This record gives sequence, structure tokens and C-alpha cells, in this order.
Amino acid sequence: MSNKPTPAPSRTALALRHIQFEDLGILDRILVENGYRVEYVDVGVDEIDPAAVDAADLLIVLGGTLGVYDVESYPLLRDSKAAVARRLHGGRPMLGICLGAQLIAEALGATVRATGEVEIGYGALELTEAGLDSPLRALRGAPVLHWHGDEFTIPEGARHLARTRRFPHQAFSTDTVLALQFHLEADHRAIERWLVGHAHELAHTGIDPRDVREQARQHGALLERVASDVFEEWLDAVANTAPVPADAHL
Repeated sequence: MSNKPTPAPSRTALALRHIQFEDLGILDRILVENGYRVEYVDVGVDEIDPAAVDAADLLIVLGGTLGVYDVESYPLLRDSKAAVARRLHGGRPMLGICLGAQLIAEALGATVRATGEVEIGYGALELTEAGLDSPLRALRGAPVLHWHGDEFTIPEGARHLARTRRFPHQAFSTDTVLALQFHLEADHRAIERWLVGHAHELAHTGIDPRDVREQARQHGALLERVASDVFEEWLDAVANTAPVPADAHL
């Protein structure tokens, strides 16, 4: 955890939240310490203002229990997809986590599909050569929190950063985008909210919440330290990305 003084906010981070307990977690503190004012939009409850999507210095698209293909049942996904497409068109920094990463992958032309299996709990990644040459290098050997059943392919032109045995496409990046299938932001001190929120899924897949709770106890503090390093380095790298002229936006 950083001891550096907190600067007055000079930037805005806009977070699209799809489910209440999958929030910014430890990333909230990191953003504040790096001079960001954090704003949430609860998708499906709040209107997503295109001007706010354009103006934010950073857009963060958080996770959720839906799939990118669930638009007919959950039309709110259209708003998330429109915001992601708008942000990509503007070339501004964007972080996608789990569902957020899948939305970005789809918008970049990749395939996203349900696999019929899940990867839930703490486990290490295998970093690719590109991953070792990215902010994700801090994760080498550290268990991260997985909570997904869908997978994406790597968009054309993006850098493939990480894999696991069952889910070979775990992260990718472009010059201004970082997309993570796994959860670096989840606060291990709040894991109970995840266990309760996903109680039906855990029961359906035969995963004992006591196992995930114990994993959080064992690995959570380490993951927070290395995740902080990842986010700090990536934020520094994209902090000065210039906006695209307004007349180039959608």
C-alpha cells in the first residue's frame, strides 16, 4: 500500500458498474492516490452520458454476471457496448475487467463465447513474452482471482499478455487499452460480498465458498501489493494520452 501523499484530483475516472458488489475495490484507492476523481455509472439504472464517456480521462468497464451475447434478455448491455465503442473510437485510455474485457474484445472484432465450464478461485497466470514486457510482469507467480465461464479470442493487432491452462486468453492490451479476464481489483477483505452475490453459481458448479474464502485469506494481501504495482505502472503509461478531436467522435 502506498504512503505517498494524495494529490488534489486533476483527472476523472468513470467506472461502468454492472453489479453492485463488483466495484473498483482496491483500484479506488489507487486512482485517488494518482489524482483521479472517481465517478460510477450503474448500468441499467443510470443513463450513460456520451459526453461523460468522451470527457473522462479513464473509462473502466467492470465485471458482471451477464454475457456479451445476452443483449435480448438484458438490453442494458447495448448501453455498455455503445460506451465501449465510443471510447475505442476516441482512442482514450480504457480498462476492462472480466465482462468489461469481453465487451472490449467483441468491439475489436474478437469472438466471445460461453465455454460451459468455470474458472473460479485464486490461481496463478502464465505470462506470455508480451506479458512479461508489460505491467503484468508484477503478477509473475502470484495467484489472481478468477471468476469467469466465458472466454474471448485475442483481437487482431492486440498484444496477448496471459493465459491459464483452461482459459488460454486471459489478458490483452493495445496502446491505450488493458483488458483483463481476471480480477486484480477485488478487495480480499470484501470477498464475502462476492461469495454471497455468487452463491447460486457456486452451488451450481459445486465450488465450496469456504475454499475461496480461505484462498482469499492466504493470497489476498500479496495480490493487493502486486496488483497495485500493475495498476500504478499502467496508469503512468496512459496518463498523458491525448484526446482525439471532438469532431472525430461517433
